[in-house]
Amino acid sequence: MYDTAIIGTGPAGLSAAVNLKIHNKNIIWFGSKDICEKVALAEKIENYPGLYGVSGKELAASFREHAEKMGLEVNDHVVNNVVPMGNKFGILAGTEFCEAKTVLLATGVSAKGQIKGESERLGRGVSYCATCDGRLYKGKRIAVICNAARLEHEVRFLAELAEHIDYFPYYKEIGIDMANVTVHAAKPTEVTGDGQVETLKLSDGSELEISGLFCLRTSVSLATMIKEVETEDGHIKVGRDQSTNVKGCFAAGDCTGRPYQYTKSVGEGNVAAHSIIDYLAQEEK
Repeated sequence: MYDTAIIGTGPAGLSAAVNLKIHNKNIIWFGSKDICEKVALAEKIENYPGLYGVSGKELAASFREHAEKMGLEVNDHVVNNVVPMGNKFGILAGTEFCEAKTVLLATGVSAKGQIKGESERLGRGVSYCATCDGRLYKGKRIAVICNAARLEHEVRFLAELAEHIDYFPYYKEIGIDMANVTVHAAKPTEVTGDGQVETLKLSDGSELEISGLFCLRTSVSLATMIKEVETEDGHIKVGRDQSTNVKGCFAAGDCTGRPYQYTKSVGEGNVAAHSIIDYLAQEEK
């Protein structure tokens, strides 16, 4: 049983992890091992106090060095589901399951959302976990959406099982080159079917007949991950202590709304960590 499960390795997640570590809390931290990878894309940052003109690569490198020196480790399994269970939470990440007294959502915002029909067919041909459900599609034709090169090992795993894969990568420098994998330039717009997945519609007007659709993303939608959390204008609704409407669940960073700024994310991660510390102390009483 962990004190806290942190979901997200951006500035908010890092800030919270650092503060919880200082207070000797037992945490599990989910996200990319390449901590703050989106920060590295910034050409120049002028509003981070004390670091005027720092490049994104320099700031991201400093963030990673900080985490390394504090002994913070990242679990890179994608969290598929967070289930409130009274005074604790169950977290499913790939095939792994763990429990935590509190949860911090620091998932950021995703540029690529769900396609039409995806959420309605979850568990009926749509899956977010190759390891969990891949064997159900042995010898069948499936489609795979993937938004990060670091998830390509899951595509290869599926290719070893499926007869054929229609592959839709949302990143550059594709490393998949297998005989039964077709890489498409057009993008999926809708998944349809009478109950189960049957057809995938593409942006060029064409349609593919498939048995299953795997959506391999570095994060899943909040509605899928933890449907109980209240949102507003597409962001998680929080109080000044970063608490959500779900007891024991907190949120910080871009996922709580604008402005999308590193300074704001770091500050909210700090506030969330201290709110979690106070919450745990009250629960122990």
